[in-house]
Amino acid sequence: MHRRQALNFAIVSAAVVAAIVAIALNATPAALAADELAIGAKGADFSLKGTDGKTHSLASVKGEKGTAVIFTCNECPYSKGYENRLIGLATEYQSKGIGFVAINSNDPKIVPGDGFEFMVKRAQDKNFPYPYVFDETQQIAKAYGARVTPHIFLLDASGKLVYRGRVDDSLEQEKVKTRDFASALEALAAGQPVKIAETKAFGCGVKYAKN
Repeated sequence: MHRRQALNFAIVSAAVVAAIVAIALNATPAALAADELAIGAKGADFSLKGTDGKTHSLASVKGEKGTAVIFTCNECPYSKGYENRLIGLATEYQSKGIGFVAINSNDPKIVPGDGFEFMVKRAQDKNFPYPYVFDETQQIAKAYGARVTPHIFLLDASGKLVYRGRVDDSLEQEKVKTRDFASALEALAAGQPVKIAETKAFGCGVKYAKN
């Protein structure tokens, strides 16, 4: 009986350890980020290397009416799935006075495919109409409180946050019912208040470096 109890205990203990390891490996690393930037707060400035070989700042990418700061990456299926939509929105709204920048903050030690050399290739393959920059220290992601990819932070002309969250409500385009980011862009471009300023972003957790 004692041997059976010991065996059962060992099996349960192993299962618990396995569950803890699984949670640790798959948990969204967003818990390591600061709180998300508050609506009305100023977006942090940055000076980050772009795939075009230039250094970009918030001032250099801003538009006359505002700036869309998009945290994304190379490998996340959500980031890939939203790329064409983001390219389309940038193409439309840059001409209406809103600047765009895409920031990759993932640690390439965790996801090698998110390294800078792969960013360069991705930008060339997709012909991004906006700078794609590398937040190597992850300080900018933490300053904005980026949790997932993609995660949108839309700033007005004065640099204050007017929209934060998702692109829209479904990765599958045919199922989209609310185009949240597009609505925020349209309002900002028209000089109107953004009606829905906060939505819940969804995607792959930002891969923050492990201490």
